[in-house]
Amino acid sequence: MRLLAYSNPFVDMTHIPAADLATKLAELAPGDLNHVFFTTGGSTANDMAYRLAQFYHAIRGLPEKRHVISRVDAYHGQTYASVSIGGKPGDRVEELEFLDNVHLLSSPNIYRYGGGLAEEAFADKLYAEFAELVAELGGPGHVSAFFAEPIMGSGGVVPPPANYLERIWKYCRDNDIIYVSDEVVTGFGRLGEWFASEKIFGIQPDIITTAKGLTSGYLPLGAVIFSDRIFEVISETGKGPGYLPMGYTYGGHPVSCAAALKNIEILEDEGILEHVREIGPYFMERLNSLRDLPMVGDVRGSHLMVCIEFVRDSATGEEYPYQVDIGKRVSNECDARGLIVRPVENLNIMSPPLIITKEQVD
Repeated sequence: MRLLAYSNPFVDMTHIPAADLATKLAELAPGDLNHVFFTTGGSTANDMAYRLAQFYHAIRGLPEKRHVISRVDAYHGQTYASVSIGGKPGDRVEELEFLDNVHLLSSPNIYRYGGGLAEEAFADKLYAEFAELVAELGGPGHVSAFFAEPIMGSGGVVPPPANYLERIWKYCRDNDIIYVSDEVVTGFGRLGEWFASEKIFGIQPDIITTAKGLTSGYLPLGAVIFSDRIFEVISETGKGPGYLPMGYTYGGHPVSCAAALKNIEILEDEGILEHVREIGPYFMERLNSLRDLPMVGDVRGSHLMVCIEFVRDSATGEEYPYQVDIGKRVSNECDARGLIVRPVENLNIMSPPLIITKEQVD
């Protein structure tokens, strides 16, 4: 902070912590994601990703590629664009308006919406719905981007069934649709990898958005990491205004960037990602032991990103009435025992520290 408390992040200005961090993120990100735009958090990162995709197509003379596809139960932030792209019913209240070019697919929650289908059959159904929606919108020539969390976070910690996300990514790759992977939660060790998209799910996104684990929450910072292909197009001269008018006063703040660099250094030096890969399956195993409780309907997630869904009857999956507020009642009992969990209606969501031990899991 004494070295540089603040620096103007606009136009041709930068500073050493931001330059070093951008270099490090390009090194850690998969494929040709070699360019970084810093924001203030996950919401602003997804907002920027939306505008970046729209600008990318428009500057190529394809302004009709404007529709964006997301999913029910998705969460992408709280700016106007990012909340519009999100699909959590509780965020899409009728008193507010949302972007009219965003279209939501069904939730991939097989426990709640699978209808008894096997996982692969459910994945087939979801993929077919995606392809049908693209066709309804006029074909790939009218679709700008697809947004997806590798594992849904706030929408109930929902892992993707079978290979349906990978199939959507391949469709996007082959049809000039930007694939945005929202790794605000899954990035930086939560699943034992720097980024989950490629390593775990076989996806090479065009854009990755990240925040949270980037600094381990010590200071606010977000980042949009995007491909050489996008950078080369938006950097061309003689088309449109020649620049994307976008920026945040505190985007890439030098103190936040310094904290992120130190955070990444600690993750590397102390082998924390390796620890998550070891402790994560044990955490899942111990939580799954709660399935014999009548009020536990589902335990889902991966590594240190897990959720328990409570039900009135585990045999039928009947939900508790909203008024019971079961998630909060359970979290209150946890609070009294010194354990923080996150209540979301009938859920308790858990994202424990990456350094959690087996004894603490027990």
